[in-house]
Amino acid sequence: MFEKALKGNNYYWMWLAFLGFFVGIAVICYLRQYFYGLGLTGMSRDVSWGLYISQFTFLVGVAAGGVMLVLPYYIHNYKAFGKITILGEFLAISALLMCLMFIMADLGQPLRGLNVLLHPTPNSMLFWDMCVLWGYLLLNALCGWVILTAERKQVAPPKWIYFFVYISIPFAFSIHTVTAMLYCGLPGRHFWLSAIIAPRFLASAFAAGPALIVIMALILKRVANFDAGKQAIDKMVTIIIYAAIANMFFVGLEFFVGYYSNIPGHYHTLQYLFFGLEHHGHVYNNLVPFMWGFLILFVIGFFLICNPQTRRNNDLWLGIGCASIFLSFWLDKGIGFVLGGFVPTPLEEITEYYPTANELFITIGIWAAGFFILTILYKIAIGVEHEVEA
Repeated sequence: MFEKALKGNNYYWMWLAFLGFFVGIAVICYLRQYFYGLGLTGMSRDVSWGLYISQFTFLVGVAAGGVMLVLPYYIHNYKAFGKITILGEFLAISALLMCLMFIMADLGQPLRGLNVLLHPTPNSMLFWDMCVLWGYLLLNALCGWVILTAERKQVAPPKWIYFFVYISIPFAFSIHTVTAMLYCGLPGRHFWLSAIIAPRFLASAFAAGPALIVIMALILKRVANFDAGKQAIDKMVTIIIYAAIANMFFVGLEFFVGYYSNIPGHYHTLQYLFFGLEHHGHVYNNLVPFMWGFLILFVIGFFLICNPQTRRNNDLWLGIGCASIFLSFWLDKGIGFVLGGFVPTPLEEITEYYPTANELFITIGIWAAGFFILTILYKIAIGVEHEVEA
């Protein structure tokens, strides 16, 4: 089926070339970092996780969000998701590959990643995170490819594959749960020391992941003549609405704990994220615009996907609404949550993080690589779909 990715119009190749340009720049920047070291980044002793790990955290949620298609289709036999489920599985593959690339970028020396295999430590959350990430990646690759092959041959998928489909569902929940445990298991960082980090992560994942799938489905409808079905899109938007409400409820709980209970660890971080924090006569507020952007984009997106006029009657406004929700949660989890957790330090000092140009280009390149892979996978899936229809 790979031959289907080698056929496309000029726009298809221009898009791949555009993405490949940024991938090439990222490779050059990564080689600079590889030979010089992580001193090229904005990370420091006090801020040991920067843009790489914050993007990894967000993308784990995007990958986990694909289960919102698998669960209704395979467990509840919701046939409306028949054409769109493969989009969720292939999105999970590309998102997980981006996660692994961000981890490799953060390690500095990629061979250090082998230490998890050569010296396994089951008492470490990093070990279990590696297990669930690779497990979910392999499960999605296996299930997606076998089911797509069966669809191309117009035969029923082999019965044995459903065992792996069902196993992938708890894996989807576990990848973001274990990632949350990486944070809430660190007693020295008070902002992360919360029992609701895992459900908050899952709620944002089940909104951001489906939001991106809806955006992709709307784009494919316009450029590739692939119609996922109005019923499927409408149900996906309903899932996004409920998950987004749950996520904002959890964010509100964080504010209650910080401000009503006046717990310094929570209060100071929230103050820093949303209003700026004064320390030794200087106001630190470099993340404030991002967090207010998170709130504004959420309100805009939530209105657009809830309003019947923009939700059901206009694909453009629906796409803008889903994009706003996606960007909103990216600002929250992909920027504010990770970077804000380092302020203040355990010694009650403030060290702000500013990514370097090298970091930014590597980050952009990894995102471009992910969309490059996603484009090829979707080209194969849609090619099979058109072949079956013909």
